[in-house]
Amino acid sequence: MYDLKEKERIFVFTGPDGSGRKTIAKLVAQTTLHMKGIISYTTRKRRPYETDHQDYHFISEDEFETVKNNGEFLESVHINGNSYGIKEKDVRETFEEKGCIYLVLNPEGSDIVKKLYGDKVIRLFVYADRDTVLARQKERGDSDEIIDLHLSHYDEDIAYKEKCEHAFENYKLDHTAYEITNTVEEYLDLKLAEDD
Repeated sequence: MYDLKEKERIFVFTGPDGSGRKTIAKLVAQTTLHMKGIISYTTRKRRPYETDHQDYHFISEDEFETVKNNGEFLESVHINGNSYGIKEKDVRETFEEKGCIYLVLNPEGSDIVKKLYGDKVIRLFVYADRDTVLARQKERGDSDEIIDLHLSHYDEDIAYKEKCEHAFENYKLDHTAYEITNTVEEYLDLKLAEDD
């Protein structure tokens, strides 16, 4: 397990599928220069609007199992018949380059990282109502089958909001990104103040 240095922080963007968590995370990282994202590995099929090595590293079940058995994943979960994981090496190398990192994880993955690193992990819960996330998933071209899978655990995902350090309704993308950027920068300013 990678040992976080005293000033290092992990910001975890979580929330239901279709909440906009990944889009928001990218927008916040563009404004917060000290932050860089880690791309997850997954065994699920790439969707038409996704790009390999930008949205996910898409790998086979066998490749995933090999990496997992070698102890290379910091966290890994199995959701809707697919595996997802974050490589410890990616975390370590990104921290060498930047002062803090962000991850986009489902609640289960968020819990794993929180248990590993405690107060150094700040969970940013991004959400919208069921009808809105349904509309967004249709708009981006998800199949009915995928949407049904996502919505089957919507209530459970929403309930995770109570465990997170911060929660943000996402109906206006730029407004939500601005709010979250301010929250992240408060943590980073505090960190810088502690360094002085």
